[in-house]
Amino acid sequence: MDMQPSKHLQAPSPAPPPARSPSLPRLTADTALFLDFDGTLVEIASQPQDVQIPSRLGNTLAALHTQLGGALALVSGRRLLDLDGFLAPLQLPSAAEHGAQRRDAAGRMSRARATDLRQVLQAAQDLVAQYPALVLEQKEQALSLHYRHAPELEAMCLRVMRAALARSPGLALIQGKYVIDLRPASVSKGTAIEAFMAETPFAGRVPVFAGDDVTDEDGFEQVLRMGGHAIKVGAGPSLARLRCDSVAALAAWLQSAPTSLSATRFESMPL
Repeated sequence: MDMQPSKHLQAPSPAPPPARSPSLPRLTADTALFLDFDGTLVEIASQPQDVQIPSRLGNTLAALHTQLGGALALVSGRRLLDLDGFLAPLQLPSAAEHGAQRRDAAGRMSRARATDLRQVLQAAQDLVAQYPALVLEQKEQALSLHYRHAPELEAMCLRVMRAALARSPGLALIQGKYVIDLRPASVSKGTAIEAFMAETPFAGRVPVFAGDDVTDEDGFEQVLRMGGHAIKVGAGPSLARLRCDSVAALAAWLQSAPTSLSATRFESMPL
């Protein structure tokens, strides 16, 4: 099956919301856990650099990483440098910039083929110069144009960035929550999860992916294709069949998981 993402990614067509699950799936020793960052592990901030890291987040992720035998990875639009900085000293397997950069469980780095960002970068810089309420987040192989403080500029930003995209072969545009992302068309959160699942210690496990935005839909599609579980954090149409009301609710589920995993391992030990 062709795994290439489409060049223009849109939110799924509105559909009746799925029945709310009475509980999120129980993590087991056979789970491969994938987590988005903004809007999933941390609340979305008014400025990308201003996110507040919950006091227990690092310890929770470290415990899960150990209990799952290393089969936990972040899958985010953020730069890898940002993810590591927010969670220091913890460094997890991570797919950054929507999969354009990936660090596997052994610490090896892989990157998407370089694409020419000059046209889209210039267009975004011109917009920010003209409208200071916009925020440009420049990355190594991608960029994000945030219009959270000027939502009335959404249509104009989309028009300008799509025009620049048309002059930029090899890039894809995806619109998230008050943000327009440009990234290599050859990668997505789905292709990143697929790559992790072909490697130790993820291979042969049941994938679980939690995310909150349109940018996570490729990942949801991939884990469902592989017989796993997709968890949508918050409201909105989604391919995900499971729902979690908030970042806080997901945190509570994650915090309870290491204890559950320990019990599972203890119960499965031979007498």
